Amino acid sequence: MRKDYLLESYKNNAGLDLSGCKFLGEGHHGKVFLRADGRVVKICTTVKSCKKEYEILKKVHGSKYFPRVYEYDTIYMVRDYVGGQCLREYIKVYGLSKTLALNVIQLLEEFERLNFTKIDIRCKDIFVQKDESVMVIDPKGCYSRNMKYPRHLMKGLKKSMYLEKFLKILTEERPDLYERWIINNSV
Repeated sequence: MRKDYLLESYKNNAGLDLSGCKFLGEGHHGKVFLRADGRVVKICTTVKSCKKEYEILKKVHGSKYFPRVYEYDTIYMVRDYVGGQCLREYIKVYGLSKTLALNVIQLLEEFERLNFTKIDIRCKDIFVQKDESVMVIDPKGCYSRNMKYPRHLMKGLKKSMYLEKFLKILTEERPDLYERWIINNSV
């Protein structure tokens, strides 16, 4: 497809009727609208990014940490809405509880169970629910990038002043993961 056509399609919301939808936000890879039925439409900036995200979400289908996809076209997809607040904003207000830290650790273990080659995620891509369970939005590079420990996550926690607390909980509760992620990677 021609680049100018794709840009025009993105600007025109892929030709979808989004009346009655609420605009939720826009990032590097697309924009998201909440439909009346509670699902979201994500219109991606490129066919490639849309296809990659769709393929990841299909592979992880059934995992409680990822939204389910219902429909896919070259430049958009319809998937479950992920409510809550991104981890970065959540911990600014509520701090990092032991429960939340353990839920993030379990999320990273799920990445390993799903055979991700990238055991990492940015704080902005983890959404915290009211019960402190977590879900992922915008999964990227899970099977194509190689990162054996949560580097971006730790950078985000450090910036928010919660890395030390997270590592303390990791050391106490999962010394095996602390060794594998931190010691073995000379972090």
